[in-house]
Amino acid sequence: MKNIRHIPRKRFGQHWLKDNIVLDQIVEAAKLNSDDCVLEIGPGKGALTEKLIESKAKFIQAIELDRDLVFGLKKRFSHQKKFGLKEGDVLSVPLEAENGSIINKVVANIPYNITGPLLKRLMGELRKAPENNFETLVLLMQKEVAERIIASPSNSNFSALSVRIQLLAKCLNVCDVPPKCFQPAPKVDSKVILIKPFVSSDPDFYEIGDLLEKLLKLAFSGRRKKLRNTIGSFVTSNNQIKDFFDCRGISLDQRPQEISPSNWFALAKALKATCVIENGF
Repeated sequence: MKNIRHIPRKRFGQHWLKDNIVLDQIVEAAKLNSDDCVLEIGPGKGALTEKLIESKAKFIQAIELDRDLVFGLKKRFSHQKKFGLKEGDVLSVPLEAENGSIINKVVANIPYNITGPLLKRLMGELRKAPENNFETLVLLMQKEVAERIIASPSNSNFSALSVRIQLLAKCLNVCDVPPKCFQPAPKVDSKVILIKPFVSSDPDFYEIGDLLEKLLKLAFSGRRKKLRNTIGSFVTSNNQIKDFFDCRGISLDQRPQEISPSNWFALAKALKATCVIENGF
């Protein structure tokens, strides 16, 4: 990273990973081969970029917002035939490789201040299919967010975000990353996670997802409340839904964080099928 001189900018959330052990773990988790075209978001000074270029991947497409860093990255890697660089905002620029290859993997130390919208763009939403069908994402992010993404039901970190992401993908822990691994050191701990998006076989997935989003918002806005006090007003009025709860082992005396992602989706599907759409649903 010493090849590029640059003062970190707070507005871009710039913290550059410098720990070679963690960098190697990130690349290893991606399991790159000669068919892979990789998207790197916010390459910064190029520490991870260098590791990706040295991997078996056939092409690395980087996107960097900071024009000063773009200049340094071009100077450092322009001679690399398997490297492409776009200047722009990852939330708006086309996620396409300059060499015409289809990007199938994302490997990045993502800016923490855009984690939410970036995940939506990379993975889609319960109500909206993603723009790109990535098969693997290896992302370094704020530990607090990462733990919510991978949390299991009944874990204190399990949330509406856990349900959303786990219905869209398989999520696994890779490693923790303490502040000392960065320059400059952030004020929070970080974590690397592996995300393997699912391909839904349910033709009504995104339509059901729209109702599910509303259910999650209602239920988790009172995560300490029992289901009977949040969504109970419209599920208790229908025998089919009560039967659904019974056969799934769900009780209206449970709290939202105790219900698995698959059961949340099945509940939304059952509600839609029985036309129990009340209270603004």
